[in-house]
Amino acid sequence: MRQGGRQVNFFNLLQSLDELLYEVMSWLVFYPITLWRTLVRPLKMMDYSDLEQGDTEDQQYTDTLSPPLFLLLSLILVHAAELALVGNDAVVTSKVGLSALVSTNTDLIMLRIVSYSLFAVMMATRLLRARKVELTRATLRAPFYSQCYVVALLAILLGASEVLIRLTHQWSILTGALLGLAALLWFGTLQTAWFVQHLKCSRLRAFGHASRAMVESLVAVLLLSNLFS
Repeated sequence: MRQGGRQVNFFNLLQSLDELLYEVMSWLVFYPITLWRTLVRPLKMMDYSDLEQGDTEDQQYTDTLSPPLFLLLSLILVHAAELALVGNDAVVTSKVGLSALVSTNTDLIMLRIVSYSLFAVMMATRLLRARKVELTRATLRAPFYSQCYVVALLAILLGASEVLIRLTHQWSILTGALLGLAALLWFGTLQTAWFVQHLKCSRLRAFGHASRAMVESLVAVLLLSNLFS
């Protein structure tokens, strides 16, 4: 009986590994597809995510990566580039205060995904409040998921900006600073268009909602960063 049980466990393990291998390899195909679509049609990708939320779980995001996974993989790629070009972030090597909790690169990636997710959750929350929709786990999910697509691009741009600044060349510091500013301006402009689309309001009112959510997001990220600095 024990031998039979071990055989069953072994085959279950093989099946699990088979599924895991296929899932990871599929990322090599669908990550570039998702990245390209988000780059050229960010608002349409956000609409696409909203539509996918209406499908059953096994039918969602069948031709792209899910938004949270896309954000996570983007942060991993940015972090890999950072390690190759400028080395470990100071948070990993520091043992002062809460930064002592971030002792590995995996911990740092988890911290960063929480930080960037703040942009998504703040924007999603602002939309629900502007619509006067009750804030619940169910109502927050769709706008949060759609925001993760464009937040992933923001993470890539700001990550590249940070790497350029850390190269400490005069040209790279200036280029990095300009890239970071351009990324925030692009993100803010996109959010204004998103609020116009969903609230059917003027660009001025949408700009107000986007600006408020941007400020709330940046304050939250800065507070979190200061805790680990």
